[in-house]
Amino acid sequence: MGRLSIDAMRGYLGRSIASLNENKLRGLLAEIDFRKRLGELGFADRVSVGGWIARRVGAGEFAHQTAAFFPEMLAADIDYAAGRVLPDPPHGLHTICSTFHQTGISAYFLAGTVAADNDADALSWHAVQLGLPTEQHYQPFPKCVEGQFALRPGRYNFLRHHADTSRIPDTAIPEEFAKEHLRVPFQNYFMSEISDVDGIFWGEQFTYPLEIKEKTPAPSNKLGPFFGLDVGPFVKLAHYVARRGNLHSLFVVREIADLETRDLVNWWFITFEQLARFASWFPMAGGTSMGGGRSAVVCIPKVEFRELNRANLDAL
Repeated sequence: MGRLSIDAMRGYLGRSIASLNENKLRGLLAEIDFRKRLGELGFADRVSVGGWIARRVGAGEFAHQTAAFFPEMLAADIDYAAGRVLPDPPHGLHTICSTFHQTGISAYFLAGTVAADNDADALSWHAVQLGLPTEQHYQPFPKCVEGQFALRPGRYNFLRHHADTSRIPDTAIPEEFAKEHLRVPFQNYFMSEISDVDGIFWGEQFTYPLEIKEKTPAPSNKLGPFFGLDVGPFVKLAHYVARRGNLHSLFVVREIADLETRDLVNWWFITFEQLARFASWFPMAGGTSMGGGRSAVVCIPKVEFRELNRANLDAL
């Protein structure tokens, strides 16, 4: 048998996540609510699960190779025993990954097999590259991307933490677990600069990697009410757009009334082109980042965002 319980997944996350600060937790919950909102609007089949994007590192090699990875979300208490027939990748992901391939990003879908019940360390991943004109087959991961990234010279313990994951709701555990369990073997094997992908939206005209945040607007005499975006995610969105083609990007905001209740005010989004046009040229000191340190934020006037509704999504 090859089943993983929610408790087994949660236990693994406690070892792999360095710290679950308030900012990281709010971002995770915003991703869940965003997919729910898209489902309500009839766009559930137009957004991918979250994943990772990684770039080669090294002098003269930095960012010369980029790959994206999207894991199968493993449901709790379902048999994923070795030898099972690995699933076909989601149809929409084929289209998304074709766009990635055209811009020079290798994109993979990963499916898992579990060798022993409730043992997260017994989970193995198998990858198939998407977006190519010929049929591809599953291969063991991460060895299948050997040659694209430099090998890590020594093993590093990515499972040394003791984070309190009790505040992550059970409904969010499977996707977060799949993403984390995929990241750890990759980083154990290769050196890279790696960042998460909150999801990819498949529009009528373009493909949009997503950056999803939960925010309250801040006041400014110069800008009016604005939303802030950390410099790191801003640069990542710029990287997508710099590749041109049909690859664009969106910054999505779940506006809340306050940090205590997290009551929803409205959903907003802005394309990177509009974001880059209207963002303040001078970053502002922000709060605690996802990694726990202090951040610098790019400030974008709230008035330049569009409401996340069916009509506006249809126009993308």
